[in-house]
Amino acid sequence: MSTALTDALAWLSVGLFGAAVVLDWYDGTRGRGRARYLASGAWVVFGVFWLVLFPHFAFEQRSFIEGALSLAALPACLYAAYLLAQGRETLFILSRAVAFMGLIYMPFTMISPAKTWLIELVTMQGEFVMRTMGYEFEVIQHERDLWGTYLFVHPTKGEFTTNVLLACTGLGSMAIFGGLIAAVRAPLRRKLRALAIAIPVIWVLNLARVVFITLAFSFQWLQIFVDPISGLVGYDNPNMVSYFISDRVIAQSLSVVALVGIAWAVAREVPEILTVAEDVLYMVTGDEYDLHDAVGSDHAVETAVRADGEGE
Repeated sequence: MSTALTDALAWLSVGLFGAAVVLDWYDGTRGRGRARYLASGAWVVFGVFWLVLFPHFAFEQRSFIEGALSLAALPACLYAAYLLAQGRETLFILSRAVAFMGLIYMPFTMISPAKTWLIELVTMQGEFVMRTMGYEFEVIQHERDLWGTYLFVHPTKGEFTTNVLLACTGLGSMAIFGGLIAAVRAPLRRKLRALAIAIPVIWVLNLARVVFITLAFSFQWLQIFVDPISGLVGYDNPNMVSYFISDRVIAQSLSVVALVGIAWAVAREVPEILTVAEDVLYMVTGDEYDLHDAVGSDHAVETAVRADGEGE
């Protein structure tokens, strides 16, 4: 997979979404025709971006969950583009959210000091947790000037190293909620409360994930069904089975559950984001839903609402 190609597609889609947001603001009440078609084009590019990532997730990372989601993203994005072009203007909220998500996430992929700082911060906190639990190990460099690898010595199987990468920092999940919260029209105080719920919870759960995967792999806790899993996934080293089960199966499955729970808690503070969930459900089922009563938010929407969920 070409990193240059994926980076170019990512920046192009974020740029198109951002340009659509600016054009929507500029056009104002004169109509959203130009912004709507530009955002539709952004969704097409975004879908291609996820399609290009499919081989990376499915074959290099051997992640069935991420591979399936990246493959499903193409038809979903194309359908979003179609609905938006046909006039479903509530999708402007999701379009804005993607633009903000990219602006939060992408700088950490391009600015080396920011990436290094974030990875080393997670590594240091994981080290503190595991040393507090009584484990002995070393933290070594896995790239020049980047201290982000745990080195454990197994009593019978030798050395095991676990690298903390940018994907291990929880940045992706934080960008999702940061983008959603930034995209909706809601009072700043409620947005800040929602961020105060989402970001710390994601950070703590992600740190627990890093610690669990590191220990499960380093001490080979999950060496079950070794031959079938090695054959299915294509591992030459059978010791990787513990890593596969702990990360690709247990951690990623629980992450989906955790994200749903966090979304519910955030929606109680900022119910405006439920418009996004309603759009997603419509794209999946073809039926309209009203989720506001189901969440039971304590906050009434404080502004008059147009068809796209924004204040008049």
